Amino acid sequence: MYALSTCAWCKRTKRFLNENNIEYEYVDVDLLPVDEKERAKEELKRWNPKQSYPTVIIDDSEVVAGFNKERLREVLEL
Repeated sequence: MYALSTCAWCKRTKRFLNENNIEYEYVDVDLLPVDEKERAKEELKRWNPKQSYPTVIIDDSEVVAGFNKERLREVLEL
């Protein structure tokens, strides 16, 4: 998941994943050093051209942009 440390929707997405016992990795893009931040933004753009947060990438095949519980439930088969 690509997130921002100050984003309320990112925090809600993390909470949703935690509450449903979903293992995940995340990157708070705004906290990265400049060079890593640019690489993360390029990778994010590949998955989500609008570069909105949060962007959840599931099994390198599905993308859920924004906090969308229904879509997350569907993709994660919850």
